Amino acid sequence: MNEPIIEWLRRACSDYSVEPIAVYRAGGDHPWPLEARDETDLREQLAKGGHFLPLPKEPASLANVLEVAIVDYLLRHLKEVPGCEGRRGSERGYPDVEISGEAFGGGYHAIDVKVARRAKSRRQTDSRITLYTGNTYFRHPQIRWPGMFRAFDDYVSHIDVIVLYTLNEKTDSRVDDLEVIVQEPWRIASKQRSSTTREYLGAVTKIEDLRGGRGEFESPADFYRFWRKFPFKIGRAVQQHLDKLLRESGQRQRKP
Repeated sequence: MNEPIIEWLRRACSDYSVEPIAVYRAGGDHPWPLEARDETDLREQLAKGGHFLPLPKEPASLANVLEVAIVDYLLRHLKEVPGCEGRRGSERGYPDVEISGEAFGGGYHAIDVKVARRAKSRRQTDSRITLYTGNTYFRHPQIRWPGMFRAFDDYVSHIDVIVLYTLNEKTDSRVDDLEVIVQEPWRIASKQRSSTTREYLGAVTKIEDLRGGRGEFESPADFYRFWRKFPFKIGRAVQQHLDKLLRESGQRQRKP
């Protein structure tokens, strides 16, 4: 059921190149008006004129910039697909993009964008990619949490668009060798959390395993069974909010 949308995402992302190349600085050291022959000429003139500042190299900050860019890219391309609608999710919600319409068989599809830097070996990610937040919408998939269009279980499919890059501190974009991988989360999931302090499900770290969809689970059922039983901590604020949502939906808390 997920193959058409996965194949479309892979084709669309195969042509993607880094779009955020620098931070634009107002002013500039050049005469006005500035005239350019084409995009390359404009870029060179802006750089020589002192308009460019480098993007942040801190992983989380750079990841946010790249995520926004690729979400924009996907939404532009989705407009070209007849019978399809794409919506941007909230910044801290799930998913990053929601796709609906008859073009991909109907229903709603959750597309989440992940950005990861390659380790120095270039054979694995520098840190473990986060797949889901384990103690909220993933643990209670029948409830629509804040920052979501609908409940987790209301999606026909869940798909990750993984953006890999090598850090280059000598360029304004900071990004070399960008690669986009499209996989279903369960296919690249590990049995490890991606954080020792937060309740996150982690992916495998070997890049070849990410490309090949070789995670640590044999099936979606095995994946959900393992992580839905995982003893994630639920803080007071999350528990209070969960109780409120359960009361509003008339449901009882699901036992692990």
